[in-house]
Amino acid sequence: MAKRRRNGSRGNGRTARGGVQAQQQQQRKRPPIKALREPAIFANRSGSASDTPQEKVTLAQARRGTPAQRPVRVYADGIFDLFHSGHARALMQAKNLFPNTQLIVGVCSDALTHKYKGYTVMTEDERYEALIHCRYVDEVVRDAPWTLTSEFLKKHRIDFVAHDDIPYTSAGSEDVYKHIKEAGMFVATQRTEGISTSDIITRIVRDYDVYVRRNLQRGYTARELNVGFIKEKKYRLQQQVDRMKETVRTVEEKSKHLVHRVEEKSHDLIYKWEEKSREFIGNFLELFGPDKAWHMIQERSGRVLQALSPYQSPSTSPSSSPTRGRSTSPDSHWPLLRFRSPPPKEASISSSDGDEGDK
Repeated sequence: MAKRRRNGSRGNGRTARGGVQAQQQQQRKRPPIKALREPAIFANRSGSASDTPQEKVTLAQARRGTPAQRPVRVYADGIFDLFHSGHARALMQAKNLFPNTQLIVGVCSDALTHKYKGYTVMTEDERYEALIHCRYVDEVVRDAPWTLTSEFLKKHRIDFVAHDDIPYTSAGSEDVYKHIKEAGMFVATQRTEGISTSDIITRIVRDYDVYVRRNLQRGYTARELNVGFIKEKKYRLQQQVDRMKETVRTVEEKSKHLVHRVEEKSHDLIYKWEEKSREFIGNFLELFGPDKAWHMIQERSGRVLQALSPYQSPSTSPSSSPTRGRSTSPDSHWPLLRFRSPPPKEASISSSDGDEGDK
């Protein structure tokens, strides 16, 4: 039994290793996954390419997942002027509503947008081009209608419409998606707070002078910017003043940096001088400390005295006396430097009257 188990375990190990090798071979044969995808296609003017009738897909069926050959076609429309992250996040939500989703995006034309909403910054062709390069978009419908009709939904084989749930009041209607909601074809997405086309335009209008000066500096003419002669001269003068301020600011920064470097150098010099002074004082104390100073002074003074004293008279000299030669008093070495004080007056008087003293 033990042998059979061992043999069986070996067989399982071989099978597992063979399966791993097969998976590795399959992975090698697979083409590499591309990080980027091709731009989305434009929808046909006549509608969807398939003429076969499309079966209605319920919301529950779409959430469970549909066959690969039958993706759920989700439609999202808008103006998409100054395409920004808020637009992209809304399309991302629409793309990820169901496991198998094909996202169709409708973009309204300039004429329709100017009529119902207002003037746009980007032209319709620029907005079309921006949408086909969004990674979540599969198909773009140009000149999309403002209000969706049943004919339009059938023409493009649309299953669901994605938009934020806030009622969209326009074209004399309290909510242009009301009939879509009633038909059960509406799926809500969430708006991204803090970013919108109106917010971006508000920033530009608020900082109008800054952007005009910026474009003048980059080579745009006053006529292209719709700026008068006086305003142009004002902006040019302001630009020169700003350059002068920037130059002064740069000089100040450089001078501060130079002063800082000088301070660092001075601190280094002072620190090195303090170290040298401590070293000098330490060496001086080691040389002339309290234990060595007096001994060295005595030794040096003795050497000086010996150098200043005259040579001693020879012993055969008649003027020398035995007592003087054997004298050990310190004064014997300094015969020339001893000063004799004059005799006192009393002594001189007594010496003059020597006869009376003898008597």
